[in-house]
Amino acid sequence: MVIDKKFKGLKDEGWRYVFNGDIDTEESLEIKLDKYLYVSGSIEAGRYIKSGGYIEAGRYIKADDESGIVAGLYIKCKTTLIFGLKCFAGICGWREIDNSEKTVTCGKFEGGTLEYGILNEIGLPKETEKGDTTSRSRHWHTRT
Repeated sequence: MVIDKKFKGLKDEGWRYVFNGDIDTEESLEIKLDKYLYVSGSIEAGRYIKSGGYIEAGRYIKADDESGIVAGLYIKCKTTLIFGLKCFAGICGWREIDNSEKTVTCGKFEGGTLEYGILNEIGLPKETEKGDTTSRSRHWHTRT
């Protein structure tokens, strides 16, 4: 599945595109937009997820099978991040980026290996409501 400017239900907010609801496909998901994508619900793909910019979801992001997630900039979801093999965040090749643009922020990190990027687990919403505001940050870089 490809998400481009003509994707049904996609709204241009000027600096980003917004899709209200969930995006779910049994195929791979390729995001081909000239701006960033925010999905109010969840993003789920049967294979890999690939984006040149950032990916943000109001709920979870999941890539199944032996696949992973590749994002030119950051990845963010409020609940669980799940993928089969590897995740790369902040592999932007067209300009210099800072650490915030290569951060993977999620409530809970499950499955797969964060091969490149900075992990920031913020806790699931229920944990946060109970006053647990601790987060764990870890850095991963390409293996040699």
